Amino acid sequence: MTKFLSDNAAAVHPAVWDAMRAADHADNPYDGDALSAEMDARFTDLFGRECAALWVATGTAANCLALGTMCAPHGGVVCHEESHIEVDEGGAPGFFLHGAKLIHVLGTGAKLAPDEIARTIDPIRDDVHQVQPHAISITQASEYGRSYSPAELKALAAFAKERRLGLHMDGARFANSAAFLGGSAQDAAQAACGGVDSLAFGFIKNGGMNAEAVILFDPEAANHVRYRRKRAGHLQCKGRYLAAQILGMLEGDVWLTNAAHANAAAQEIALGCGERLMHPVEANELFVRLSASEREALRETGFEFYDWGEDAARFVSAWNTRDEDAVALGKAIAAL
Repeated sequence: MTKFLSDNAAAVHPAVWDAMRAADHADNPYDGDALSAEMDARFTDLFGRECAALWVATGTAANCLALGTMCAPHGGVVCHEESHIEVDEGGAPGFFLHGAKLIHVLGTGAKLAPDEIARTIDPIRDDVHQVQPHAISITQASEYGRSYSPAELKALAAFAKERRLGLHMDGARFANSAAFLGGSAQDAAQAACGGVDSLAFGFIKNGGMNAEAVILFDPEAANHVRYRRKRAGHLQCKGRYLAAQILGMLEGDVWLTNAAHANAAAQEIALGCGERLMHPVEANELFVRLSASEREALRETGFEFYDWGEDAARFVSAWNTRDEDAVALGKAIAAL
């Protein structure tokens, strides 16, 4: 079977294994090693903005630890109603944020826009009887594979600053959006993150093994996250192996090359989808209208993927998706 289930199922990139082997020697425990200490400078160079970078083992932890710097237990986080923090994190935001509320907003392609956010939060009375918004969380790329443009991010950042709200980005597929937006690695990274205050920079879906990065563009907030990370059970005693994975993928822009390959595979599949596509393909996910019988026919042909509601399917390409497999899937869909 040819798998298009999820980029979580992809193999670990050789550069990650090489970096972990190179780190396989005695060093200081926890985050006191040389590789962990290097992360701040490497990400500052990448984004062209001073930042602090901390490793964690999961995207859920990265999101929630970052949001913990922005939202008090009595506050709320504005997010899309289909966001990962709402739909797929098992209540972790409420757990990490000690009961803070998620405030749902609508938006095409699972993206948020200032006018939709205002429509939701403006009716909230400014008194102790109602939960006040403290932060906005967006996803890049969105849950439907849509990428925020630099102009859209600039507008959201301006809105957040005007309303004195923190702006967080769930970047599980941040690399795919950066690759879609193009340019050099630094240009792409800047364009893909805009003026956000914190970013959960995903590596696992893009060829990593078990390391994600929490990026804080207010370095003073990093100490807050360090204490929360320990309390949450995410301070690993051999943290150098997580730092090694992340730095190994930054070296030579492996993170961007991997994402560009996954995006190209998605575009190849999209050629066979035509009007079946439910959303523009702006990263490495495709959402395709397919009946139950058509989905069964594709599976009988040898493709694995997830159903997405009653009459649709989701296909996800990865850094190691073979060109011939992407072409074959596109042709199989076109032939239905």
